[in-house]
Amino acid sequence: MTGYTMLRNGGVGNGGQPWVLRWSSRIRLTWLSFTLFVILVFFPLIAHYYLTTIDDADDAGKRIFGPRTGNELCEVKHVQDLCRIRESVSEELLQLEAKRQELNSEIAKLNLKIEACKKSIENAKQDLLQLKNVISQTEHSYKELMAQNQPKLSLPIRLLPDKDDATFPLPKSNRNCRLHNCFDYSRCPLTSGFPVYVYNSDDYPFGSSLDPLIKQAFEATVRTNVYVTENANIACVYIILVGEMQEPVMPKPTELEQQLHSLPYWRTDGHNHLIINLSRKSETQNFIYNISTGRAMIAQSTFYDAQYRPGFDIVVSPLVHAMSEPNFLEIPPQVPVKRKYLFSFQGEKIESLRSSLQEVRSFEEEIEGNAPADYDDRIIATLKAVQDSKLDFVLVEFTCKNQPKASLPTEWALCGERDDRLELLKLSTFALIITPGDTHLVISAGCTMRLFEALEVGAIPVVLGEQVQLPYNDVIRWNEAALIIPKPRITEVHFLLRSISDNDLLAMRRQGRFLWETYFSTSDNVFSTVLAIIRTRIQIPAAPIREEPAVEIPHRSGKAAGTDPNMADNGDLDLGPVETEPPYASPKYLRNFTLTAMDIYRNWNSAPGPFHLFPYTPFDPVLPSEAKFLGSGTGFRPIGGGAGGSGKEFQAALGGNVPREQFTVVMLTYEREEVLMNSLERLNGLPYLNKVVVVWNSPKLPSEDLLWPDIGVPIMVVRTEKNSLNNRFLPWDEIDTEAILSIDDDAHLRHDEIMFGFRVWREARDRIVGFPGRYHAWDIPHQSWLYNSNYSCELSMVLTGAAFFHKYYAYLYSYVMPQAIRDMVDEYINCEDIAMNFLVSHLTRKPPIKVTSRWTFRCPGCPQALSHDDSHFHERHKCINFFVKVYGYMPLLYTQFRVDSVLFKTRLPHDKTKCFKFI
Repeated sequence: MTGYTMLRNGGVGNGGQPWVLRWSSRIRLTWLSFTLFVILVFFPLIAHYYLTTIDDADDAGKRIFGPRTGNELCEVKHVQDLCRIRESVSEELLQLEAKRQELNSEIAKLNLKIEACKKSIENAKQDLLQLKNVISQTEHSYKELMAQNQPKLSLPIRLLPDKDDATFPLPKSNRNCRLHNCFDYSRCPLTSGFPVYVYNSDDYPFGSSLDPLIKQAFEATVRTNVYVTENANIACVYIILVGEMQEPVMPKPTELEQQLHSLPYWRTDGHNHLIINLSRKSETQNFIYNISTGRAMIAQSTFYDAQYRPGFDIVVSPLVHAMSEPNFLEIPPQVPVKRKYLFSFQGEKIESLRSSLQEVRSFEEEIEGNAPADYDDRIIATLKAVQDSKLDFVLVEFTCKNQPKASLPTEWALCGERDDRLELLKLSTFALIITPGDTHLVISAGCTMRLFEALEVGAIPVVLGEQVQLPYNDVIRWNEAALIIPKPRITEVHFLLRSISDNDLLAMRRQGRFLWETYFSTSDNVFSTVLAIIRTRIQIPAAPIREEPAVEIPHRSGKAAGTDPNMADNGDLDLGPVETEPPYASPKYLRNFTLTAMDIYRNWNSAPGPFHLFPYTPFDPVLPSEAKFLGSGTGFRPIGGGAGGSGKEFQAALGGNVPREQFTVVMLTYEREEVLMNSLERLNGLPYLNKVVVVWNSPKLPSEDLLWPDIGVPIMVVRTEKNSLNNRFLPWDEIDTEAILSIDDDAHLRHDEIMFGFRVWREARDRIVGFPGRYHAWDIPHQSWLYNSNYSCELSMVLTGAAFFHKYYAYLYSYVMPQAIRDMVDEYINCEDIAMNFLVSHLTRKPPIKVTSRWTFRCPGCPQALSHDDSHFHERHKCINFFVKVYGYMPLLYTQFRVDSVLFKTRLPHDKTKCFKFI
């Protein structure tokens, strides 16, 4: 330690040689480093060389470190397992390599296909662009052709000035006024929509004199009318209500005339004005007779010949039910046809014609053009003789038991109260109406009241006096509902009434009931009829009827619909093409303008037949597209003929006079999602299907995760305001086709059955065409009607759970059919199909058409339906009897006719004819 310390301190150590020690220390470190380097580098090289030289010996048995063969190595016991693993891994590696090469080749092929698809897509885009250009050019050409063929509408030539012109002369005589010289057509162009302005009677002094009930009913009707406008500057017609007035406060004629002439839009002569004088009682006076009304039209129930201007003024019916709807249950049934009395008459003549004329005229003087003859004495004598003959039960009374109602001179006054008169008329087959003896009185409120009461209870009116002007006589064919007989034929009346057959009696009674319900029964009907007459006279089409707006329920679609083998098993029968183009709507109704001018009488008052319930009623404006099957059918549409007369050409084409047509499926459902989805999937691939409208009748919305099937056509899910079976027949605005297939959500129909039913319906568009048939029967012990669903050889109803019908009937069911029927459907949650059959049979007087032999259509395994309930049939019995009371008779008709195809589902060779032929 001492030497070491000295060295560090640079001092002198042992021997005095410090630099020798430092040098020797460095030599030892260098040598040590060099030795380690030689050992670490050269020794491994020498060892490697030595081992390599030994392993290169030819004798394999002398190898110590060299690689051995596989068999030799596997002889070692502890590495045998490793050998097996190595072999399996090697095989797997080889297989993976082969798969990799295979996948690489497939990827290369797919890349080629992708490139080819990209080229195809580009080509398709080019083709689509070209097609769009072609379609655009075609549409442009079509519009040009339509513009060339359609006339340019402009305002008609103005007849009268639109401003007050004091120098413009008034008509020389009120009787000279007609539409051509007293009406300003320039205010009413064809496309105007017929706007009507109604004065507020309370703004004028005479308004306080009006009957409160009539004024209240009139105001309520005006508020709901589609033609009424508040803008007087665009109005076509101006209406003012002046009656019925109450006697104590009735203004003087001169005062009323001044008030009329002071109306803001009177324009000196009152052209395009309508003065309405409604009567609620038979004694209503004609106070307008002494008033100068200028060019204004008049609508009232009493007219003298010097006052009435045919084709200009309007004879209206009395307003009996001012603020109340008629009770259909109180109206007697239309059967039996013949009642207790053959005819009846009650009345008293307060002032005779002779006393009113203050002189006596002979019959020879009458035919020379002098004062009219008083036939009343002859009428009284003849009718009393018939009553005394006892050949028929007849009731005639010419003296009232109580004080008679007030009446005009020479008019037969009414006897008793209204209820007493109705009870007598309910027992009478015919009701005599004797017109006033004064022929200058063309119609009176008393006569119109007798006519109203007779039609109301089903007594056929017999009007004695052909000179009478019955209400709305220029648009109603009264000879289909009443007998109008000249007074000189009074001696032949009894013979004539006895000779009329029961069928003719029932037809006249049914037509009279229709006229009363449509034009007489309520204030709304009276006002709407008056407007419809004016609108029809000036040839303006009616406003389109409203459609029910469909509130769509959002839903997810995308589930690929499967193909039910039961639905698609059509063999080699080609049902028609599945629509690959956008849905095709039925053509819109194109005769709005020509219909008004050409078919006035046919539409206003058609005979019993297919269109008995006048399709364009005043309260039911012209339909936009749904009535084209009426009357002339498809005459205005292009006739293409059957594109296939036989064989496969027939199968591939729809045929018929309308070669291009589709139908809409309307499916009612209530919280049966699985059943609904299955039914929708069964519609996949159905030819000629335009759209499916699902009426969701539950307040609970569908499940959010519900995936709706994609069947190739739109599915519209409509939300309803309440749970009602009437929703099945609402005219939804989403229905663009005339043909509707109403189907339950559990109905199970094959595609060939549906297509067969569609083809049959196209040949009978005014009928219900369906599959399950039912019939009604008379229960003799209980004297009531029964509903029967047993198998039978005849039927009178086809259930709308699987049936085709025209959309036109959806409008009539929802807006025209009596509300009492729809209320009962809601009460029982039943009978909507019976109600539709009643309606169509009542309108057409034809039974429905059943196709195929199928009697039921429920799907197997579906949840229990309402029809399985025991009370279901009891309710349907009640429905039928109630509907009969509402209609007044049983409109259902029996039929033994069924439509089947001769070769339906028959397997024949391809070269043979395979058509739907009907038997």
